[in-house]
Amino acid sequence: MSNLLWKSLVVSPAVLGATLLVSTTAMAAQNTTAEVSPAKQPSVTEVAQQPEVLAQTTIDQVNRYSNEGNQNNSQSQVTSVSQFSDVQPTDWAFQALQSLVERYGCIAGYPNSTYRGNRALTRYEFAAGLNACLDRVNELIATATADLVTKQDLATLQRLQEEFSAELATLRGRVDSLEARTAEVEANQFSTTTKLVGEAVFAVSDAFGGTTGDNNNTVFQDRVRLDLQTSFTGRDVLHTRLAAGNAGAFALTDDAGVGINTAEGTQTYQVGIGNGNNSVRVDRLTYEAPIGPAQVYLAASGGRHSQYAAVNNPYFFDNTDDGGNGALSTFASESPIYRIGGGAGIALTLPIGKGGGILGNSSITAGYLASEANNPGLGTGLTNGDYAALGQLNFSVGDRLALAATYVHGYSASGALFDSGRDGATGAFDVGTGQANFLGSAAAGVTPSSSNSYGVSAAFRPSDKLSVSGFVSYHDVTGVGAGDDYEAWSYGLGVALPDFGKKGNVLGVFAGAEPYSFNRPGFGGNNDIPYHFEGFYKYRVSDNISVTPGVIWLTSPGQNSDNDDAIIGTLRTTFTF
Repeated sequence: MSNLLWKSLVVSPAVLGATLLVSTTAMAAQNTTAEVSPAKQPSVTEVAQQPEVLAQTTIDQVNRYSNEGNQNNSQSQVTSVSQFSDVQPTDWAFQALQSLVERYGCIAGYPNSTYRGNRALTRYEFAAGLNACLDRVNELIATATADLVTKQDLATLQRLQEEFSAELATLRGRVDSLEARTAEVEANQFSTTTKLVGEAVFAVSDAFGGTTGDNNNTVFQDRVRLDLQTSFTGRDVLHTRLAAGNAGAFALTDDAGVGINTAEGTQTYQVGIGNGNNSVRVDRLTYEAPIGPAQVYLAASGGRHSQYAAVNNPYFFDNTDDGGNGALSTFASESPIYRIGGGAGIALTLPIGKGGGILGNSSITAGYLASEANNPGLGTGLTNGDYAALGQLNFSVGDRLALAATYVHGYSASGALFDSGRDGATGAFDVGTGQANFLGSAAAGVTPSSSNSYGVSAAFRPSDKLSVSGFVSYHDVTGVGAGDDYEAWSYGLGVALPDFGKKGNVLGVFAGAEPYSFNRPGFGGNNDIPYHFEGFYKYRVSDNISVTPGVIWLTSPGQNSDNDDAIIGTLRTTFTF
């Protein structure tokens, strides 16, 4: 469009005036009226004070006015000014419009037969609007079918062209600059189908209380994720995520200074980073796409149940799974039931029921993830190794209440129940106590075990400024040996105040019991409930930066009230881009 405009202006000076002749008079008359258009664009002076805004505004105006002209010529060409429903013979510009329509034939209305002549316009908009009549006036001059352009007209056109030469030159320079920059971006763009979504977490943290405080120091840790999100149809997304970090959880100790085998107080940025020395790894490779009414999820690596199933924990759960914009801890982020197993597999969510009400807003989710799907060895692979199969019924009442009932059947020989299928590390887990996680017995050690887990979750938003969510989960574990069967429980409740103090901020308080198990032989008879209390305030510095100070208070670490309470303080800064 811009090339046509400038070439036409250079080749045909008379073309410039076909619209200038009448429109300049219209502008002068408009400036003397008392009416102010509500859609008035920024003035030239205002825009000129911001060069980058001027450049973008100018090109947008050129494109918009030219497109309007082209569309209207094909859709609503008029032959008489009387065809405009909003133009009356008493209007001050009636004769000018009549001349442009009936003499030059280069004015078209909008599809609804309106001219919209009351809109105010800048000098740049006026220059851009010339393009709509260039072709028609060129045709008239070239064919000379009538004495349409007089010597007086040409003299006026020349004068007006000189008057607007500065604006036209400025507009041309900026359009040329934008075209050059656009061409450079197109030539060097990474991909037309992929966008990069990044997150970097910087955190200063320390642990206090008894021997735990004595045996830990203040740390400064980091985690970085780069997620390449590719869409092939506009409705699907392929996640190829790289992660690196150096974060590690604090070691909780008993009164004798001996370490406790527990993941209590583990924070979200401290999991899923491999060996923790900032080495880069692919921690997620998944694909999601709609097929008919169902939403299908495929995971080749790093799959998690919370990536495809609704966890019903808004403001505490970050939809990037253990991201840096939700709760501090893995426990407050989501129900532990979603951390049973992980890896590669498939899942789908299918809406059920029709019409309004609860059944009309319900859906069913089913998924299968295997942590050793890539291993062809004996007792491993997609079906013979560690796996977890999930089934979940979801339903909601309007946009204020969401409920879910979840069942997970799992099998694992890795030694931990809540391991998220991470790293294939034996005995590694992300949440809860050692008693609730250890698969096997103190006498026989780690043994393969199967589990049946049941959970319910709910999220209630009584207002836009308040959200209440919670969960309860029960786990029945059966081992292959003697004395390795056990039961585990967990529950939690969170209250979030979104936009607290400022739009985008979140004040969150969460309390509950991390996964625990009683009366397990070989664990010292530790039968106290390990309560977890957490408070954080996410302060949104900008659209891309947030700072979250928070505190985690752990009672009876390792399920033993004789151990001093542990307190973890964190200042987390999250950069998203």
